[in-house]
Amino acid sequence: MNRYTMYLFSVFIALTLFIVGCNSCQSGDRDSDQPDTSTPDTTSVDHQEEKKRELTGEDIQLEKNIRYDKYLLDDEYPYKDTTRHFQWEKIQEQIAVIENAMAEGDTWGILSNYRNMNKEAPTVADFVRNEYGRVSDQFGVERYQSAPLYSVDGDTTLVRYGRDGWIVKLPDNDTTEMVRVKGVSFEGEFLVPNRYLISWHDSVRFDKVVAVDVTNQNISTLEKTGDTWNILSMTHATTGVHNPPYAHETPTGIFAVQEKKEKMLYTRDGTSEIAGFAPYASRFTNGGYVHGVPTQYPNKSIIEYSQTLGTTPRSHMCVRNASSHSKFVFDWATVKQSVVIVID
Repeated sequence: MNRYTMYLFSVFIALTLFIVGCNSCQSGDRDSDQPDTSTPDTTSVDHQEEKKRELTGEDIQLEKNIRYDKYLLDDEYPYKDTTRHFQWEKIQEQIAVIENAMAEGDTWGILSNYRNMNKEAPTVADFVRNEYGRVSDQFGVERYQSAPLYSVDGDTTLVRYGRDGWIVKLPDNDTTEMVRVKGVSFEGEFLVPNRYLISWHDSVRFDKVVAVDVTNQNISTLEKTGDTWNILSMTHATTGVHNPPYAHETPTGIFAVQEKKEKMLYTRDGTSEIAGFAPYASRFTNGGYVHGVPTQYPNKSIIEYSQTLGTTPRSHMCVRNASSHSKFVFDWATVKQSVVIVID
């Protein structure tokens, strides 16, 4: 091969490499402009799923920041020949229910029929008559002092009763005679006559909790600051006992603090005679209050403590605690911002 032929061959090789290289670059440029279908971007999807994810009890952060330290109990403490404790996991689960309801938005509502002031509810079809001689639904909720809950299917069928003090959401913000509600203290959606509803606006924030344990006979208070629920008090309590015809157990569930009385008068069983008063009473359902040690007439002085606190249920439905603790609750727990959680 002469020198000229070698020159032409070198030029040919150089041009070939140049063209191949340019095609490869252009092909690469085109590929880089196209989305990578093999590994789709899921960032926005993950963000949406995170926003929709409901909280569980494990997401609720608790921290002790005790403000009321009289009669202070440990997380676990001795009782006779056993051990009692604070069931924080159950409390966290119920707080998560409240947190999720607040995240949903909508208007808050409270079922209300204290002393049947809004008229006694109709009789549910499959009622039973309980040991107190009262009409109850299949869930054990009495008609007395309850709100009727009707089917949303358009057949206006009375399905069950809703306890006074139960919390609901009002998705439609309706003002018609029958209002659609979504349960917070209970599951499901129902129609409720509006006379049994107290509407609290969507600006309400439930950031204070009174937690009552009917099994371990104790009471605690918690308040949310930032992302943390601070435990403010841990002490003894006495809850209601099932003892017909007058004494009722304290019902479990989530209730709103509806009103407060510095002195709650009570009557002798089966009469209208005033027997005494309970100090610093915060009502959460029917005739159920968180209050101090009852004082019987003619004694008019407040009693601070009783040796029966934290032992066995013995009240008529209310939650007794030391009178100084009931005053702490009375001063601290505000209507429309506080709930009472009763666990078993």
